[in-house]
Amino acid sequence: MRVIVWGINYAPELTGIGPFNTALCEFLAANGHEVEMVASFSYYPEWKTRSEDKGLIYRTDKSKGVVVRRNWLFVPRKVAAFSRILHEASFVVMSLLRVLSLRRPDLFVVISPPLLLGVAAWVAGMVKQAPFVFHVQDLQPDAAVGLGMIRRGVMTRMLFAVEGFAYKRAARISGIGGGMMARLREKGVPEAKLVLFPNGVRLSESPALRGKFRESWGIDANCFLAVYSGNLGVKQGLDVLIEAAVLLQRECHRGSGARSIKIVIAGDGARRGALAAAVEAAALVNVLLLPLQPEFQYEQMLSDADCTVITQYHGTGDFFVPSKLLSCLAAAKPVLTVSDDSSELAKAVREGEFGVNVAPDRPELLVEALRALANSDRRVL
Repeated sequence: MRVIVWGINYAPELTGIGPFNTALCEFLAANGHEVEMVASFSYYPEWKTRSEDKGLIYRTDKSKGVVVRRNWLFVPRKVAAFSRILHEASFVVMSLLRVLSLRRPDLFVVISPPLLLGVAAWVAGMVKQAPFVFHVQDLQPDAAVGLGMIRRGVMTRMLFAVEGFAYKRAARISGIGGGMMARLREKGVPEAKLVLFPNGVRLSESPALRGKFRESWGIDANCFLAVYSGNLGVKQGLDVLIEAAVLLQRECHRGSGARSIKIVIAGDGARRGALAAAVEAAALVNVLLLPLQPEFQYEQMLSDADCTVITQYHGTGDFFVPSKLLSCLAAAKPVLTVSDDSSELAKAVREGEFGVNVAPDRPELLVEALRALANSDRRVL
């Protein structure tokens, strides 16, 4: 079968949707299908075009049996609602022109976000006489409303109309979790069209040696190490980690005698500058802010962690479980989550009994949970 996978993100991006698009394409190619990936030039999570890609409009690469068609897109210096719309619209237009020049596939697999790609896929499908599967990684209108990026009104009605248009014309709609599937049903998507297609995780073939990460960064072996890794965006609500670190440092200054706790935040994204400024302003010595780690260093970091941390901004986690949870569980570490009690992530923690969840915007509860984990002999609370 000839398949065109169509979405913004692809390798060498290390986080977000890119690794899952890459895994899908490589899996299809390894199983004998002819696969082309229509993607952008890599920019995520730094929100910065790589120096070697600047000035290019299109490029074709080939990796592990997959032909990758790269397309220019606008990458804003500051990510906001309007600049995000321009960013996604530029990719939709440029990639549609590219798709129309390619040989007809048997099937399009279209990755959302961006939501507008559903409209472009319908246009391409009409021209090429090929069906498309609409794979939803994020319910974009719901997330935008939940984050307060847009208010309910004309704009949200337009977004939900575009969403409904794409769902109606797709041959199938796939989602990554049970909460998302339930929401799609609420939106009126027929059961016959729905496919549950969760994200996966690639297991390491050579386990990292313990102690290497701590040694590299001068972290004492007895220090309790809590690690967050991934995108540093608004949706992650990472300010609560900084606020918890301030409370922990105050405890340390008062000489509580409790086991020391250090928080590692490794990643990049729209909020990195603000987080770095907050760490500096509070003179936090118990926070280590690192860039996104390459795969082997990431594995070393998880190997040395005492717990992993996943945070979600209030109101954003009702429909999906962050895929980074899979990597945390694969590392066999307890997971400390910060999420609404009604979220899919909190439900997963309760059902799996592999960690503890605390409410967003409650740094004092986060400190209590960190202290409990640090003082517990058990791996999971």
